Amino acid sequence: MKILVAEDESIIRMGLKSMLEGMGHTVWTAVNGREALQMIRNDPFDLTILDIKMPYTDGIQAAKTICKSFPLPILMLTAHSDDELIEKATDLPIQGYLIKPVKREELHAAITVARKRFNEFAKLIEDNNKLSQALEERKIIEQAKGRLMKSGLEEQAAYKWLQKHARDHQQTIHKSALMVLKWKGV
Repeated sequence: MKILVAEDESIIRMGLKSMLEGMGHTVWTAVNGREALQMIRNDPFDLTILDIKMPYTDGIQAAKTICKSFPLPILMLTAHSDDELIEKATDLPIQGYLIKPVKREELHAAITVARKRFNEFAKLIEDNNKLSQALEERKIIEQAKGRLMKSGLEEQAAYKWLQKHARDHQQTIHKSALMVLKWKGV
């Protein structure tokens, strides 16, 4: 994987880079959240590890921006097991929280879980979007059916009319329904 590590402490940053490269990953590093965001804007990454406390843009703010604009798995990293920081991190759509010093086995496990959880989350979002789209299309079809019924067709006949129109014009029923709703005479 191509991984971005944003950590302001050079010893930890280089240690993480060495561990990740030892696992076979390609690693890019940033010294603060602002630099990490700039790198993500210019180049796609498969995963990022962000230190919570960094100068300029901290890990929490960087994670918020990444989640909105460049969705990818995020692991938060901190030297603090502070309940307030943990609470702030749990409010983000991140996939893991690591406490320094990080061991190779912990890092490997966290990356594996993060990727899986992120993919599951992305699939849920995709499914939700498809269901929302289907519901919106269904509403349009029902409105078109209602309009056709006002012109004298029974409900089943109105639906069959939409089906036939869609088939005859090689389009979806939704598109036929939109056409019906645009017609002024019906």
